[in-house]
Amino acid sequence: MDKKIKIAELLIPAGDMEKLEVAFAYGADAVYAGVPAFSLRTREIGFRANSIEAAVNRSHELGKKIYLAMNIYAHNLKLNAFIEEMERVADLKPDAFILTDPGLIQEAVKRFPHIPVHLSTQSNTTNWLTVKFWRDLGVKRIILSRELQLTEIKKMHEEVPDIELEAFVHGAICIAYSGRCLISNYLNHRDANQGTCTNSCRWEYKLAYEKGSILEVEKQQNPIKDEEYIAPEKDYFLKEAYRPNDKFPITEDEFGTFLMNSKDLCSIELLSEILDSGVISLKAEGRTKSAYYAAMVSRSYRKSLDDYYAGKDFDPQNLRDLMALSSRTYTSGFYTRNPRQYGENYDDGFSASHTHRVVATLKGYDSEKKLARILVKNRILPGMKVDVLMPKETRRIIINDIFDKYNNKKEAAHGGAGEVFIPLDFNPGTHAFFREEINELKVESL
Repeated sequence: MDKKIKIAELLIPAGDMEKLEVAFAYGADAVYAGVPAFSLRTREIGFRANSIEAAVNRSHELGKKIYLAMNIYAHNLKLNAFIEEMERVADLKPDAFILTDPGLIQEAVKRFPHIPVHLSTQSNTTNWLTVKFWRDLGVKRIILSRELQLTEIKKMHEEVPDIELEAFVHGAICIAYSGRCLISNYLNHRDANQGTCTNSCRWEYKLAYEKGSILEVEKQQNPIKDEEYIAPEKDYFLKEAYRPNDKFPITEDEFGTFLMNSKDLCSIELLSEILDSGVISLKAEGRTKSAYYAAMVSRSYRKSLDDYYAGKDFDPQNLRDLMALSSRTYTSGFYTRNPRQYGENYDDGFSASHTHRVVATLKGYDSEKKLARILVKNRILPGMKVDVLMPKETRRIIINDIFDKYNNKKEAAHGGAGEVFIPLDFNPGTHAFFREEINELKVESL
């Protein structure tokens, strides 16, 4: 493959300052952060008014970009506060606003013409005429709907080549159409479109029917294997584990039910096809994920992106690193086909790693004594083999000894117990993670 001219950026979520620093250290070109009260991660947001300013300044110090998300659908009561906050953060000179609300987009384009507007995926852009509409309104970039196939994205780029296209390549997928969901509001009175989603779609549900005054759970059938199964003539409901007597009516057609738990997106194997379709920004989801997640997603996609531009073949190790992260198992989404039931996780609603776990993060290194100061996340023992994960490489070491701050040897160190010291004959840099392998990692193509 011939070398290609570098164009595309790697865009990583920054849920707080630590994740911002880690994302940039591990290869991100840009990050996005939520403005408090006005983004779709209001409950878990790690930034406040003063730290947003610090985030913008730090990004620019490093020669990187930062985009500020203010992508709620605003009700009348929030309009004045929204515009006042937009005026305040505009003075910080972020590299773009991520917006959804059409009226507020129009205001932003008029009031702050020097700050590009990126259209949030919440706006459900699925055709090239809509791309053209937003371009004519002054939007500089479209963050595409996750429900698109690559052929559709390519058509958008061909018809409207003078606008930037951004696409999600990794992270959690909302079961609702591009995140427009009311399940959380219905069950928990927390509106996903106001930034307070409780992930109600991932709760444990069972198919049930009325039997007297109770809900009887139906015998579970496998929708993939049991093609010939015909349900008896009953009125069916969903039964949620912690609400045993609440009835949630549900219907089903040939595509299955409409309240399900999506697998996570991982499209690293499709990187060349995504870039060739006209996408110039590769975006990962996960502002509420860990710094370790930000590091490994940044590193894996950075390596794959650089290999693409260098004309190299895909390196499976980058996929292996992503498979070692906590996930709900992976799907490549809609890019090449509609995943239908194969994009759903029927087993549980939790994100988990079954092969590796982070046991510590680096907090400092004493070059003279060759000691690493680490914050313990999970139990470590003398003699344990761990991988030291750094921006450019991974090294396997054996933890020979563990010391407390008084230089006393410890028989073990447990997560939550604070910092300890371990001998380390190399300096891993400012951002490193220590990871233990708990099961052999088996990787198959997605």
